[in-house]
Amino acid sequence: MSGGKRVGAGRKAKSELEKKKQKNIYIPEELYEEVMKAPIAYGDSFSSRCEFLIEEGLANFAVYNKNREDKVDKLTFIDLFAGIGGIRQAFEDDKTKAVFSSEWDKFAAATYEANFGEKPHGDITQIKAEEIPKHDVLLAGFPCQPFSMIGKREGFSHATQGTLFFDVLRIIKHHQPKMFLLENVQGLLTIQNGETFRIIKSALKEVGYDVFSDVLDAQNYGLPQVRKRVVIVGFRKDLEITNFDLPQGSNNRVPVSQILEENPNGYTISEHLQNTYLFKKNDGKPQIIDENSDIQVKTLVASYHKIQRLTGTFVKGGDTGIRLLSELECKRLMGFPDDFKVPVSRTQMYRQFGNSVAVPMMKAVADCMKERLFLAESLKLKDDKVS
Repeated sequence: MSGGKRVGAGRKAKSELEKKKQKNIYIPEELYEEVMKAPIAYGDSFSSRCEFLIEEGLANFAVYNKNREDKVDKLTFIDLFAGIGGIRQAFEDDKTKAVFSSEWDKFAAATYEANFGEKPHGDITQIKAEEIPKHDVLLAGFPCQPFSMIGKREGFSHATQGTLFFDVLRIIKHHQPKMFLLENVQGLLTIQNGETFRIIKSALKEVGYDVFSDVLDAQNYGLPQVRKRVVIVGFRKDLEITNFDLPQGSNNRVPVSQILEENPNGYTISEHLQNTYLFKKNDGKPQIIDENSDIQVKTLVASYHKIQRLTGTFVKGGDTGIRLLSELECKRLMGFPDDFKVPVSRTQMYRQFGNSVAVPMMKAVADCMKERLFLAESLKLKDDKVS
């Protein structure tokens, strides 16, 4: 009698969800050791431990995302030493709201108002901290100034009096925002042999913040310009964010040729100035670029309108063969949108872009800050529910 397959005989077939797929993963030795040391109730093998940790991580991430979506209130921020609004351009999105801005220069304030629809308040040194609205985030590109060396018994905050950083500090101390984002020139690190920068960080820690800083370069964030700046980030201590790495960008550099216009009008440099000044020496200066240049240019400085041979970058073209960077090229060099409004003279335009921030670089930092803040608040909310 021939046999047949009995119903229910053999192993029960697994569903697609129950089947496990073999995947390779490459991790540092330190991470492997952390996985194996993790206090997990079951599972001794690396595979089972990874499965458990991934499931837990995904569950926490789901809570984190839900909290983000449920968060109705927008993240409020203030913009100090706002300039033309570069840091605001980087930070602002549909989940944030500006509640205050300050800029003393009337020309920069005009550009700010033309683009953001609000006229910044004036001199911040004349504005009391209590007159500034409550806010979650403080943004500031404060001027670089040395500090007087006052006895340490007075405290680091006291040492900053008389400088514009003191105004940033007094507002942070009064309002205790959740986090702050500050930007300054690289020279801040070397003023008074580094003492100024040490005082700044110590003063910020003294008023209740975990502080992180790094030197970032605009050319690593999609801009065809070498522009190194000190970026300082702080989180209020109760958020328990004790480590934070500022994003380093990418090595995928953008050549300056990608931002050049084709023969814009009105930016010609006279032949007389070329012969008597710009090319008076055969020393490779100034920097000259064209549509074939694959480099990242020198830092755009606020004095660019003075046509300086040592610091300037100029373009082949125009009626005399050499021209200045155009307004549109300056916008692109700094990462501003092409439709950014510039209601001021050309001299002021060059000053304003030369004094501003590399927008994509600051946006990268701002995005990481927001992610870290939401994660910290989500974890805190989860812990509160458990307790």
